Amino acid sequence: MSGFDKRVSSYEEALEGLEDGMTLLAGGFGLCGIPENLIAEIKRKGTRDLTVVSNNCGVDGFGLGLLLEDRQIQKMIASYVGENALFEKQLLDGELEVELTPQGNLAERMRAGGAGIPAFFTATGYGTPIAEGKEVREFGDRPYILEAAITGDFAIVKGWKADTYGNVIYRHTARNFNPLAAMAGKITVVEVEEIVEPGELDPDAIHTPGIYVNRLICGTFEKRIEQRTVRS
Repeated sequence: MSGFDKRVSSYEEALEGLEDGMTLLAGGFGLCGIPENLIAEIKRKGTRDLTVVSNNCGVDGFGLGLLLEDRQIQKMIASYVGENALFEKQLLDGELEVELTPQGNLAERMRAGGAGIPAFFTATGYGTPIAEGKEVREFGDRPYILEAAITGDFAIVKGWKADTYGNVIYRHTARNFNPLAAMAGKITVVEVEEIVEPGELDPDAIHTPGIYVNRLICGTFEKRIEQRTVRS
């Protein structure tokens, strides 16, 4: 096995070192492109007091929603949380700390973290509760608020296909937030549907270069649909 080979043989090995109190970044959009098996392994491990950064928090009984069942999440930094009744209950009961962030701001905070940029100014959120306590500056006669970058101790990511060196391709909506999470994690773990040999992927098609990936595992996925709509 080459020293560049990022593959691990089990989900337990994939998440080795994830401890209570860490910050966890999770890719995906709704239930599309979520690292569902890695989330299930965190549920099995029982890791607690996590700060989780993701666009949303899954649904009741699936995705990141699994981690709410045993109160493994202490704080959630997210953009959209409207599909999860347990999330709502824990928030209203004061059991879950929540930091709501506009979706574009959340994406850029993760991208900035991965790029080594500690903070940036944005107009989004100015004049709303999002801006409370944040520095405001004017550029071109328009006010902007300062948003801090986000990094994580671990990032869990779902890709479509990767080579053994950890170069990853995503499909369609699964590309939302996954490449950003991959960049911003100190340890980035990627689960994919297929692993191929180096050279089999078109270099122009690679979305996350292997330099960002620490561990890689091949899994099978349920790919649950969040809101199934069919013709009557």
